[in-house]
Amino acid sequence: MADLLDDPFARRALTAAHLYYVQNRTMEAIAAELGTSRSTVSRLLTHARATGIVDIRIRSPFEAPQLLEEHIGERYGITAHVVPVPDDASDIDRLERVAVAAAHLLSELIEPDMTVGVAWGSTTAAISRRLIPQPARGTTFVQLNGSGNTHTTGLLYASEILSRFAAAHGGSAQQFPVPAFFDDPATKTAMWRERSTRRILALQSQMDLVVFSTGSADSRVPSHVYSGGYLEPRDLEVLGAEAVVGDVATVFFRADGSSDHIALNDRATGPSLDTLRRVDRRLCVVSGASKLESLRGALAARLATDLVVDEATARALAD
Repeated sequence: MADLLDDPFARRALTAAHLYYVQNRTMEAIAAELGTSRSTVSRLLTHARATGIVDIRIRSPFEAPQLLEEHIGERYGITAHVVPVPDDASDIDRLERVAVAAAHLLSELIEPDMTVGVAWGSTTAAISRRLIPQPARGTTFVQLNGSGNTHTTGLLYASEILSRFAAAHGGSAQQFPVPAFFDDPATKTAMWRERSTRRILALQSQMDLVVFSTGSADSRVPSHVYSGGYLEPRDLEVLGAEAVVGDVATVFFRADGSSDHIALNDRATGPSLDTLRRVDRRLCVVSGASKLESLRGALAARLATDLVVDEATARALAD
């Protein structure tokens, strides 16, 4: 915030916001006081909201979302944030609304000198485009899993997501330049002994916060690990035979939250579920009931402390 207020326009935005939201002055009165036009006051207020000078929160008089949050929280031992979305909203619109809510929550969770793990994917990509600029000096954003496959290095896709997080909060981005899956578990074992890899793994072991969604083969907004050429047909057959319902950062799990003896996990580059569970705050963001089974598996595995989810999916989860 201090960096923002070094900007004269930001200082005027702060003054305009205080006059408008705290003193209840009209735009015309603010324009007269600041010696400017009504349209400039409107731009100042928009800037105040976009940069986090103003944080608008809505307390709904309707009980349904709050009751869902309480029910899910009690049932799974997490903090739930239910996003009101019309039932007839498109899958893309639903994702965008959930991403906006998650971005606002992250502006509260991310603090200076944190290490934040970020999983790449369709949901985190949407969140990264909606982040609220809010400096958090010394914060490191680390990629949770590799992104390369036989068709692409995946570096551009993953780095764009990570870079947006770093830019929004004035932090640094640490990429993980390895494949999403190794061909041979022995190759992974050897790579994990390399100093450059151990540096990233050490950062992951120190994470204060992780941000992720659950991957699902059945998601109506395709999960990138399933749609981006990372899994061969044979891999999908094996996952089905092993009763896998989803993944987090390319580590797969079953409906009961177990991940043992899933062969593909031996080749995956994401952190183990035990590593994730050791992180203090674990934000899971899910949009769409087609991800319900994978979400339930993730909650059974105790991978989340916080959940942002659309209302329809929350109702199905509660039921």
